[in-house]
Amino acid sequence: MPQLLGITFLTLSWVVHAETTGLWCYDSQDPKCGPSHWKEMTSGCGGLNQSPINIDRRKVRRDRSLDEILFEGYDQAPPGRWRLTNNGVEVKMILDGASPVEQINITRGGLRDTYRALQFHFHWGDLKRNGSEHHIDGKQYPMELHIVHMNIKYKTTDEAKQQPNGLAVLSFLFKIADTDNTNYNTIVGSLRNISRAGEYVDLASTFSLSNLLPNLASLSKYYRYKGSLTTPNCDEGVIWTVFEEQIPISRSQK
Repeated sequence: MPQLLGITFLTLSWVVHAETTGLWCYDSQDPKCGPSHWKEMTSGCGGLNQSPINIDRRKVRRDRSLDEILFEGYDQAPPGRWRLTNNGVEVKMILDGASPVEQINITRGGLRDTYRALQFHFHWGDLKRNGSEHHIDGKQYPMELHIVHMNIKYKTTDEAKQQPNGLAVLSFLFKIADTDNTNYNTIVGSLRNISRAGEYVDLASTFSLSNLLPNLASLSKYYRYKGSLTTPNCDEGVIWTVFEEQIPISRSQK
């Protein structure tokens, strides 16, 4: 399982968003406030370990200390509600209401601590361009799913973001398939209700996260590096895992 380091910024098709650090956007909206200018708005975006990256497989090296990740609670549909929200930058599913017994965690896989799932979100392009954040050998993929976990040592995400081992994000790339991925019907069907920034919808029932992913048994091959959040303030407390196995989705769902 390779381990690598690298730095680059990628271009996405998303919406301009205002932060306390100032107005930022992606190059597809306005190059004047795109990623190359983020470091002028907040110093964190000028760090040495910025994400996303291009994974150049000619330069990766195998790290035999990285074993398979243990997914705890991924096969359960926890009680409570999940909220799908459009925050103006991404479509995010906030994982609320999970009881202490049925928390969704990851361990092992070179992670020295237990990380609890907080939310997952998507990045995609449009009919003319792909929208994944990470590239592999220079190739950009139609979509990318990020599942964000926080080290249970810390009480808040603000605290975790300031720690080198505070957050762990699992990244899954998508490939175009001829048929719909029915496991995404609930999410795709809800998107029409949150077309504007600030809108959200609460799901009537939850589902297991494993339904959204490739078979968990096929996830032994991945790329690992230490990076950052991919939007300002670009905090560098993120352990990234980018999986080789891709998720199929149809063009009509993308």
